[in-house]
Amino acid sequence: MARRVVITGLGAVTGLGVGAASLWEGLLAGRSALKPITRFDASGYRSRLAGEARDFSAKDHVPKYYRKAVKVMARDIELAVGAAKCAVEDAGLVTRATLAEAAGEGANGQTTYPAERMGCQIGAGLIATEADELASALSTARSPGPEYAASGGFDVRAWGTREGGRGGMNNLPPLWLLKYLPNMLACHVTILHGAEGPSNTLTCQEASGLLSIGESVRVIQRGAADLCFSGGAESKINLMGVFRMNLAGRLAATGDSQEGREFIRPYDPDATGGLLGEAGGIVILEEFEAARARNARAYAEIAGFGAGQSGPAHLHLEGGARPAGIDDGLRGAIESALDDAGIRPDQVGAIVPHASGIPEMDATEADTLRAVFDSALRSIPCVTITPNVGDAMAGNGGISTAVAAMCVMNQLLPARIHAGHPASDMQAGATPSRAASLRHVLVCTSALGGQNAALVLRSLT
Repeated sequence: MARRVVITGLGAVTGLGVGAASLWEGLLAGRSALKPITRFDASGYRSRLAGEARDFSAKDHVPKYYRKAVKVMARDIELAVGAAKCAVEDAGLVTRATLAEAAGEGANGQTTYPAERMGCQIGAGLIATEADELASALSTARSPGPEYAASGGFDVRAWGTREGGRGGMNNLPPLWLLKYLPNMLACHVTILHGAEGPSNTLTCQEASGLLSIGESVRVIQRGAADLCFSGGAESKINLMGVFRMNLAGRLAATGDSQEGREFIRPYDPDATGGLLGEAGGIVILEEFEAARARNARAYAEIAGFGAGQSGPAHLHLEGGARPAGIDDGLRGAIESALDDAGIRPDQVGAIVPHASGIPEMDATEADTLRAVFDSALRSIPCVTITPNVGDAMAGNGGISTAVAAMCVMNQLLPARIHAGHPASDMQAGATPSRAASLRHVLVCTSALGGQNAALVLRSLT
């Protein structure tokens, strides 16, 4: 019999604040963090609103001796580190970092779990470099010759270091690459908390977080670890991130609006697109008996997991063909998760979907949910969080799982924001928070690259 896996700690950093409690309170109150971008001058972009985690810095969430390391953390890494710290505190764990905070660097003491019994699987995005760092080096690789005028004077030879090169690339910060490797999210979390068991990084766009949680479940089930850090983090609120997502046809044109809640309208065919958010969502997964032995509070059990791959027809680029109908990859992921949990579709009490607000993606997601749930879909409420915090890409899975766990634990559905008119058979319209009987909750997502993942959470009461 496979070992059971439960969620014992929730960590979140979003535009609604630091900590899962801030996220939950914001969702219950129906607040939106989608405001004008302050991270950079976005006046030249058609989409100028996003869900920034304002006033957050990883410096406030690492031991004093580790603060210098924050200098080589891209924003995505900082979000993961902050969320992991919150998850450790929420789970009541003693780790290498908490010992160091209490007694200083090199402190000796007993952690809750031995280092080799703690794993870490974290979903990450393809981190965009900070434009000022790259530009400051590029500006040193210029040529005054007229043949370079069309390219702004940039000289490839001046950039390179091989024969005849003048090494402009050497003017990048010495540890530049260490800020932008996707595996550095898991790297810093494992170093800080002393997790020396199985570790991995998944870079599968929006599906990254859920896929990492699924891998962590399998690591614990096969006995390779008793605890895993899992989830994901990403921020595309930077010059290149917003530019790329705009080219991909993902973002709504916001003009000079000051509020984003009117733009993200899940499952509304008249919606104009989504908005970006940044988020770190890390959950602590533990083997059920080990968690019970230490009297840990368990939010929910992960009862089922599934994954699937969609074909190229489900990739949507601006000007390309609109995806239509059922996404077999997403359908397979959801049905695999339900089968793994041993439940029927009509036993699902709520769904936490991607619900991006992008009409093409939402239409395909809705058709897929109809194929899985048939007429039961009309009676299953959706928990939509993108109108609150934006689309955090790799950060979505951990945040969505944390929200689902809080729904199950509290037997409560948060308020929904919606400024439009969703499809009549989708429970996605505006509503206040309300009590609900939630034995099973499904979390699912597709991704820009065609990856899909789904989890089923089960109440322990």
